[in-house]
Amino acid sequence: MRNETALGLQEAHGPWARVARFVLYTVLFVIFAGPLLALMIGAFTPTVDPTQFTLFPDRLSLDNLERAIDRGVLDYLLNSFIVVGGGLALQVLVSVFAGYALARKRFRGSAAVLVIVLATMMLPEEVLAVPLSVLLADLPVLHISLVGSLAGMIVPVAAWGFSILVMTEFMKEIPKELEESAKLDGAGEFRIFWQVVLPLCRPALGVIGIFGFTMIWDQYMLPLLVATDPAQYTLPLALRSMRSDDQVGIGVLLAGAFLAMLPSVLAFLALQRSFIRGLTSGAVKG
Repeated sequence: MRNETALGLQEAHGPWARVARFVLYTVLFVIFAGPLLALMIGAFTPTVDPTQFTLFPDRLSLDNLERAIDRGVLDYLLNSFIVVGGGLALQVLVSVFAGYALARKRFRGSAAVLVIVLATMMLPEEVLAVPLSVLLADLPVLHISLVGSLAGMIVPVAAWGFSILVMTEFMKEIPKELEESAKLDGAGEFRIFWQVVLPLCRPALGVIGIFGFTMIWDQYMLPLLVATDPAQYTLPLALRSMRSDDQVGIGVLLAGAFLAMLPSVLAFLALQRSFIRGLTSGAVKG
């Protein structure tokens, strides 16, 4: 019996086929894992001269990490955690309520609201930079300025079209019969949402949790617009500032980049089961 590949082609056998597969896998490993491996090794290689960078160092050291900490990297890391913690909590809260309203309720203009949500995903950050900076300098209704505060980096990411769309489409797949049964048992609107609908959305919560964390953590344009003092920098913005400093070696930058990468990896490992279930749930329905 001949095996077929994902493209429907017959899998080749023999020594030359094994060599070709080995070469292909090696190339893919170098392309995808090579930069990550170089980052990890460079972060713990005791050198500040970029011409001496090597994938096979003589010894490993924490010198670069210590010098990065001396540069205040931990303070920038704390700012990033505050922004991503507050922003992600608000984003998940907005997404689940908006998704519930769009998926489970019928109201006039719901289609227009969904179109507007989708339209926000089509606009690049550069287009939104000027109007966003104007709004943050004078918040409508409240007439307060969020410029120069971490709150100015949290509020704009509280609603994200991608997360709302994922929750909306996932909640549409929940059977209406469950909701009707809960109503017959005397459950109210909020109880149905909290005890019936939301527990079934754990895979979708894993998806928006990982993507939302990564989106907020990697923000560069927003902190650049809001921060007025280096003490307010998040880690991605601080790394760009350190990059322009001639006294900062490549090893220190790589150590800072390693610290910036680590939380995203840990977040994925923590939510990977829900993330995978969320991605594959649509493929096993119906």
